[in-house]
Amino acid sequence: MSFSILSRQTNIDFAGFRRIAYVISLAFILVGLAAIVWNGGLRYGVDFAGGVMVQIQFDRPIPDEQVKKALQNVELNGLTVQQVGTEDRDYLLRFSASETTDNQNLRHSVSEALKSSIPDNASSIVRLESVGPKVGNDLRNMAIEALFYAVLLITVYISGRFEHSWFMAGAMAAVMWAAVSGASYLGFNQLWGVAIGLAVTLICCWRLKLNFALGAIIALIHDVVATLGLLTLVGVEIDLNVIAALLTLVGYSINDTIVVYDRIRENLRAIPENGPKPSMAEIINKSVNQTMARTIMTSSTTVVASFALFFLGGSVIHDFAFTITMGVIFGTWSSIFVASPILIAFGDAALYQRKASKKDDYERPGEHGIV
Repeated sequence: MSFSILSRQTNIDFAGFRRIAYVISLAFILVGLAAIVWNGGLRYGVDFAGGVMVQIQFDRPIPDEQVKKALQNVELNGLTVQQVGTEDRDYLLRFSASETTDNQNLRHSVSEALKSSIPDNASSIVRLESVGPKVGNDLRNMAIEALFYAVLLITVYISGRFEHSWFMAGAMAAVMWAAVSGASYLGFNQLWGVAIGLAVTLICCWRLKLNFALGAIIALIHDVVATLGLLTLVGVEIDLNVIAALLTLVGYSINDTIVVYDRIRENLRAIPENGPKPSMAEIINKSVNQTMARTIMTSSTTVVASFALFFLGGSVIHDFAFTITMGVIFGTWSSIFVASPILIAFGDAALYQRKASKKDDYERPGEHGIV
């Protein structure tokens, strides 16, 4: 087996590893779901749960018990103190607040309490964020909708591009939108409505034999669920920064998947009509190996950039960078071991039927698999 990745001369049996890959992916998803259930659901940050978050920085390291003691006379309902960073100088204060909380008075009260109780260690408020409970709930619903509609539009695009069925894709989108709206009308919360919409999406793709779209959706669900589970496992709170990172990784993952799908389509079209036909597993192996150079270089440079943000960007962007890093890893894995090998489950004949059109209205991948 040659293994010259950057010269695109690999000959790895990816399809042969698919069952092992499925077990690994399933393990990640189950561990993530178990972590979410164990914690009583996702850990929402102030953006979605409502409340106030105050980040304080001291000149010198200080134990968290001293910080709690200094604030005990200030009315901060449900106060939690969390140390951030590695020098024991930065702390996050979280507590509940009403819609009418005055941030200026709150800032003044916290500053005065710290100065009077800890006069020998100067402190400053780095940031203060306040979100009311109703606003937080609205933001959470909009974030869930954003993730769902991102997947929905990607499904429509994949169906139209690879299945040559734009009308069917549009009809399916209307059905999915109706499913989410109907679930909301029947009293289901937003999260359950989106879950019902995704279930309808998968059923539609299966019944309509939209094989490429189904593979892409399963890969995206894999990426989002595995990443959310890992975030819950390590104690990261879900806020607007994390949602932005999740939307970014959805776009990144589908871009990687489309490159592989494009190569699969080209290799299907290159099969002679009257000659011997390779199996779908052989076509997938050939296609993934041809795009391996592009995948390795794109993923590695993205991970390097996200590592730089993670280690040098500060605590404010820490969770965003961590989510991007994990999402790129899961997205690359799913493009190779989930989205492509799952096409084998539909059988060779079902996919050979899709190669009938010789007309290609789209740009082909580059000569070395780099787009």
